[in-house]
Amino acid sequence: MKNALLIAAACLLALFSTIGASLPYPILPPLFASGVSNNLNHFLGLPPKLLFGIALTINPLGLMIGSALLGPLSDRFGRRPVLLATALGAAAGHALTALALIVESYPLFIFARFFTGLLEGNGSVARAMLADRLDGHLRLRAFSWFNGAFYMGWLAGPLLAGLTLRWGITTPFWVAVGALVLMAALVAAVLPREAASGATTSWWHVARKNHSLNLLRYAELRILFVVQLAYTCGVTAFYEYYPLWLVETAHYGAQGIAWITAVLCGLMTFTSLVFAGRRSALAPLRRAAWNAFGVAAAVALVAAGNTAIGLAAIVLFGIPNAFYNAIMPGWCSERFGAYGQGAVMGLLSTIFCLANIMMALAGSVLTLVDTRLVLLLGAMLSAWAGWRLLAWRVSVAAPAPMAN
Repeated sequence: MKNALLIAAACLLALFSTIGASLPYPILPPLFASGVSNNLNHFLGLPPKLLFGIALTINPLGLMIGSALLGPLSDRFGRRPVLLATALGAAAGHALTALALIVESYPLFIFARFFTGLLEGNGSVARAMLADRLDGHLRLRAFSWFNGAFYMGWLAGPLLAGLTLRWGITTPFWVAVGALVLMAALVAAVLPREAASGATTSWWHVARKNHSLNLLRYAELRILFVVQLAYTCGVTAFYEYYPLWLVETAHYGAQGIAWITAVLCGLMTFTSLVFAGRRSALAPLRRAAWNAFGVAAAVALVAAGNTAIGLAAIVLFGIPNAFYNAIMPGWCSERFGAYGQGAVMGLLSTIFCLANIMMALAGSVLTLVDTRLVLLLGAMLSAWAGWRLLAWRVSVAAPAPMAN
């Protein structure tokens, strides 16, 4: 029962945190691409698509910094206090985002999204908590369920936005505020207190000296960084730009984006909860590689296919992505756990956020020519990651070196 409550709390934290991060996905494309002028999409006279790309970039920038710092901070000061502080802080960030939309202030909107992202980079802390307290097949299953909640959040956020926009553009953000406050109460009630390690050390010292990117001193973790970055560039190109593709190609509005997202969300969550955490005779990196190829194929079909093929590919994308993201965190936890579970999970989250930033920036330029170009670029990067994983699996048969 104790493990079940722990897993449930981690999954709900992942769900509500990532719902908040993904709320703007169906709101922003119509706001910036509909042709209706307002103070948000004509800030300083810049092209609306460029402003759209910046708006997509700033939240992942905060997530990247938060992911790099929060995992190591929780290694030192404890998972529970870090999770409590970040949940309440993210709620405040969503309230500020709603205010920015009311007053139509693009600078305030950008600041609010950055601040919220900084505090929502706490997924690495929740993953590290699961890695600390679970092992073996239960850890693999817990990571799979956690990923299911994580992906549901990234994709249910747009669904929530689409379904609540009828009550005003700020309504989704106020819903996120309430959900995160409830989440903080759940964390306080369910998560056990733990002894902090080295609590006399200042948080600033830990942030400077023990952030997740320090792991790049080790050669094998540098390989992981490059491969995972390539894969997640394909994933984030898809997440960030399939809503814009739906607006331009299928002529969908916010509610249409929300409904197609709901189908994708349901399939990916079902796959994560039911199938992705099962044992397999195939080596983990081999399984990850084939699922990376599957993701690349789905993203390429969105870009290259007609409307019907693209819609089907959007939905089917969820299957290989769910499998890949059940496999890699568990494998990394087993192989690199000696470096600190918070730091390792923080590195994975940091990579995902960096990919968001890179593809948002690339897309802000490529979409000026054609939205399909950024999707094709993402497909090629994920395909390269699959090829590199097949080559890498041969060299990882030996145990990973211990951290100094």
